[in-house]
Amino acid sequence: MEKGMIIVLNGVSSSGKSTLAEEITKFLPDFFAFSVDDYDLVIEKMEDRNNERLIPIETEYFYYRNAAMFSDRGVNVILDQILHDPIALQNFYETLKSYPILLAGVHCPAEELKRREKLRGDRQFGQAISQLNFVHKQEIYDIEVNTHANSMMECAKEIVDWLDSDTPLLGFEKSREQFESTSRSK
Repeated sequence: MEKGMIIVLNGVSSSGKSTLAEEITKFLPDFFAFSVDDYDLVIEKMEDRNNERLIPIETEYFYYRNAAMFSDRGVNVILDQILHDPIALQNFYETLKSYPILLAGVHCPAEELKRREKLRGDRQFGQAISQLNFVHKQEIYDIEVNTHANSMMECAKEIVDWLDSDTPLLGFEKSREQFESTSRSK
């Protein structure tokens, strides 16, 4: 069975990843949006956070393995997530190294992030801006979109057009090599 394609949308909180994932599914109905925020709800239901009875393994460990399981069965998924620390990066690169991946950077200017965060009201104010200190610093993307400069439909179309092109998927592999090289030198 051929592995399912994995589109990875990486960007800070409130950059529009979830909305963009849903927009992509309008162009690609055989793809399914799989958000790390939604997956974290599964983990949260299993835990007893009030009494600090927590699963002692980071959510991303399970999230990327689930994405791999979908792909192994030929299911195409769109990951909506944040590559935010060395542990998440290691889980990401280690787990998905043999999968077909389109790595997409989702960008939005700081002022718009602040505005969106305030409108949402479900995030700690300033979270997105603080994430700008580490998100998009080490990744080499196949494609990058700006959800403020362009509509979600335009951003989705850019990603779909790129996926439909004959351009090789190199972003994930180049990013993984750079991560491993940096990790070895520390």
